[in-house]
Amino acid sequence: AEVVHTFLHHELQAAELFCWAILAFPETPHAFRRGLLGIVRDEVRHMHLYREHLAHLGCAFGDYPVRDWFWKRVPQVTTPVHFVAVMGIGFEGGNLDHAARFAERFRAAGDEEGARVQEKVCAEEIPHVQFARTWFERWTGAADFVTWKAHLPAPLSPLLMRGEPMNHAYRARAGLSEAFVAALGAYRADA
Repeated sequence: AEVVHTFLHHELQAAELFCWAILAFPETPHAFRRGLLGIVRDEVRHMHLYREHLAHLGCAFGDYPVRDWFWKRVPQVTTPVHFVAVMGIGFEGGNLDHAARFAERFRAAGDEEGARVQEKVCAEEIPHVQFARTWFERWTGAADFVTWKAHLPAPLSPLLMRGEPMNHAYRARAGLSEAFVAALGAYRADA
């Protein structure tokens, strides 16, 4: 239940941060801001999935402490291209790895419904990463690892934006190249 509670709060922060970006970058194309609003709707739907499962487990939102981890990092970005690099390709991309891994863990623990929720959220994150990759490439002219890494504000690192094991198939479905995924997997802090 505590893990589900944490995931619910992550979705809440994601929804808030996508709303923040709509307000922070009013000069962006209408299509970009409309896309952000669509992602907000998905994040809110994910919150409800987690809330319902949390209730099934006998808990409610607020039963466990929360941290504003994402809020302390994402507003450091100063441009929309930095935002999609961090939030879309970075954190949403990392969720492709983490959600798949936790679906397996929930299933192994006998929580089939928790696994199903994780799989649904994971599949619905693919278009979020794809959206970010599309706009990142439109604004920078490239969607390669080196260009992406250059748009992460310090102290954020690619290490924070991947899970083990990496979900290569879903990252490819989101439009990230094989070379990008390989570079992300090979990245070390001293690189």
